[in-house]
Order: sequence, then C-alpha cells, then structure tokens
Amino acid sequence: MKRILAWVISTAAALVLLFGYRTSLSGPMTTPVAQSPGQGTVTGPAVDTRWGPVQVAITLDGDRITAVTVPQYPDGNRKDEQINARALPILVQETLNAQSADIDTVSGATVTSEGYVESLQAALDQVGR
Repeated sequence: MKRILAWVISTAAALVLLFGYRTSLSGPMTTPVAQSPGQGTVTGPAVDTRWGPVQVAITLDGDRITAVTVPQYPDGNRKDEQINARALPILVQETLNAQSADIDTVSGATVTSEGYVESLQAALDQVGR
C-alpha cells in the first residue's frame, strides 16, 4: 500500500512539474520595426551570457545587411569594456562581410561572441534569413 501511495504522489508531482514548465521556444520578445520585409532595422533579443546581456540590431536594405549595432553588451567593469572595445568592431565587420551569422568568434571574447551570434541569428530569423 505504501508503494502505491508513493507511486501516485511521485507521478502527480512529475505531472505538475511537466505541465508547469515554460519553454523558451516561444520566440523572441522583440518585434521587427521594419516597415516591410527586408527593409529597416530588426533587433534580436538580448541574450544572457555569463558576463551580461548581448543584443544585436541589424539594418537591412533588401537582402543586404547595411549596418549592425550592439545596443547591449557586457560593460560591468574595465576588463569587459576593454575586451568589447576590441571585439565588437571585429564582430560587426565580420557580419557585414559574411552577410549572415556564420562568423568566427573573437579570441579572448568567446562569451560575448557567442551571445552576439545568437542575437544576430534571431534577428535574421525574424526576417526569414
């Protein structure tokens, strides 16, 4: 009888946890501000990294990425500022050259690079790229 009671309680607890779990697959919290597909600026979500959030915004003209800005990046201390002052221009230039999120990480700024690529890809996904 004790085994059955323990099984019923554990099954009920597992079901409550399972149905109460919220996934992060609901999509980005931001919406594109572009007036028409392929035109204007699209902002990716802020991606939480170990050192702080990274967010990328791209400006499109048709299928071409014409500009990239990084509204959020780790800047909580002097080392973060130094690393990102060097890494972000490289990541932006790589994005403009590749015209995609298929870019290399910057040595010494791996965490920021990974957050950058994730936010960039989410922005591109919003416009179907």
